[in-house]
Amino acid sequence: MNQKSTVKGIAWMVLTGLLFVAVTGIVRHLGSDMNPIQAAFIRYAMGVVIMAPLFLRMRWTRIASGPRIGMFLIRGLVHGTGVMLWFYAMAHIPIAEVTALSFTAPIFTTIGATLFLGEKVRARRIGAVLMGFAGTLIILRPGIAAIDPGAIAQLLAAPLFAASFILAKKLTETDPTRVIVGALTIIVTLMLLGPALLVWRTPTPTELGWLFATASFATAGHLTLVQAFRAAEITVTQPVAFLQLVWATLLGYYVFGETPDMFTWIGAAVIVSSATYIAHRELKNR
Repeated sequence: MNQKSTVKGIAWMVLTGLLFVAVTGIVRHLGSDMNPIQAAFIRYAMGVVIMAPLFLRMRWTRIASGPRIGMFLIRGLVHGTGVMLWFYAMAHIPIAEVTALSFTAPIFTTIGATLFLGEKVRARRIGAVLMGFAGTLIILRPGIAAIDPGAIAQLLAAPLFAASFILAKKLTETDPTRVIVGALTIIVTLMLLGPALLVWRTPTPTELGWLFATASFATAGHLTLVQAFRAAEITVTQPVAFLQLVWATLLGYYVFGETPDMFTWIGAAVIVSSATYIAHRELKNR
């Protein structure tokens, strides 16, 4: 990967973080009145509607035939399970804590990229990820003794999302972005349909409006995420993802009145340093 491509990958990842934090804020606003499985299903079903114009231009026969169909299906099942756990966590623990716990995913993603994608193990990349994770642990320290079901759900979701990211990166070698995101949207929607019907209640117009906004931001976020993976090695993008915690902390403070404590600010400073360091190093001649 050349320097220009690396710059694009980092920029796409920063934008991805902002879009996903917008999703976090909306889901937090919705609260726990709706079952997380139903909420996740509606979000992805609306994603299908949003992407409908792109679906008409896809060559589905090319996707449905060949060994890659298995990768698409596995990614959809893994990601769908992670989404249900994430929606549950968002309804039960603070935004900053959900986001902090989600950053165990870059650890799994970096390891997976090395083992399954053959990316080089550079000390600065591993160091940046570990530094970002250390910042996460600083933030969690005050409540580390209290094991909340929402926290457990998010910890379980993290490696599932990491596996999804690894598969997405692999698929960028053979398929365009709209196909990768479109296939995920359809498969997750179908996966969630049955469980959602078991817990279904009629959503209010307001809930549908917010979930449509969620689907819009999330779909855009998945598109930019795949673009980031296409432009740069996945081990470059992961430390930058830690910046999401900073955006989420600010969102929780200014919108939901979740006042960050000293440990949150210290941890956020460590995370920003991690992301800044890896961006600076990767933009140098390699």
